[in-house]
Amino acid sequence: MESTVENSSEINLGKLLAGKRGVVFGVANDHSLAWSCSRLANLAGAELAFSYQAPTLERRVRPLAESINSKFIEQCDLSDDNQVDAFFTKLGKSWPSIDFIIHAVAFANKEDLEGRFVDTTRKGFSLALDVSAYTLTSVCKYALPYMKDNGGSIVTLSYYGAEKVIPNYNVMGVAKAALEASVRYLASDLGGHNIRVNAISAGPVRTLAAMGISGFRDMLKYVEQRTPLKRNVQADEVGKSALYFLSDLASGVTGEVLHVDCGYSIVGM
Repeated sequence: MESTVENSSEINLGKLLAGKRGVVFGVANDHSLAWSCSRLANLAGAELAFSYQAPTLERRVRPLAESINSKFIEQCDLSDDNQVDAFFTKLGKSWPSIDFIIHAVAFANKEDLEGRFVDTTRKGFSLALDVSAYTLTSVCKYALPYMKDNGGSIVTLSYYGAEKVIPNYNVMGVAKAALEASVRYLASDLGGHNIRVNAISAGPVRTLAAMGISGFRDMLKYVEQRTPLKRNVQADEVGKSALYFLSDLASGVTGEVLHVDCGYSIVGM
């Protein structure tokens, strides 16, 4: 089906995020949802800092970050609290404050994203929950000293598998459920600092991470046939929803999970 979505380059984002500074965790390549969120945030006037998980990913992340004039691009493995602390400490020497954070980090072993959930190993379960859920809490903890004076917004990415059983999503669905619960608890903890914490539950998009799920191409076809809009969501549509949460337009919204999935989540049968 031919897309009717307006091209993001034709959208006048004005100065929605002018003067704001944000940190992005989770860009893998130019097809990742984190990059769509980042690129649109930059078009809306924001200055961005980026992390990459390991040196092997720097060659993908750095050129993208530099293409939007990012001046801060540093390694940070979110599974290591010492690295998270060091990342924000170094960033704090350049920026007096942080206005927002985009958290788009998730991982599970490939063998745990096929077959039965009951066969998930203890080690695989712990890994998926740590990387995909706890890292949000860790980021909030270490970012708080740099955000609390001015308030701000934290946005993470989830998926419908947190709510319903999706074939082969398995332990990642459990991790995303923990992530969404974390959003609510963090929103409660940080609300007194005027920091909002929300999640976007995006429909399936062709990203590097998603292609690791067994049967993902079939999932795309299935969802396209059954959404009210009769198509799959596009990465930039997720990015535009992120702009809403990051901007003052969502100043009264926190602890929410917004479905951006062409309506798939409302369909029962």
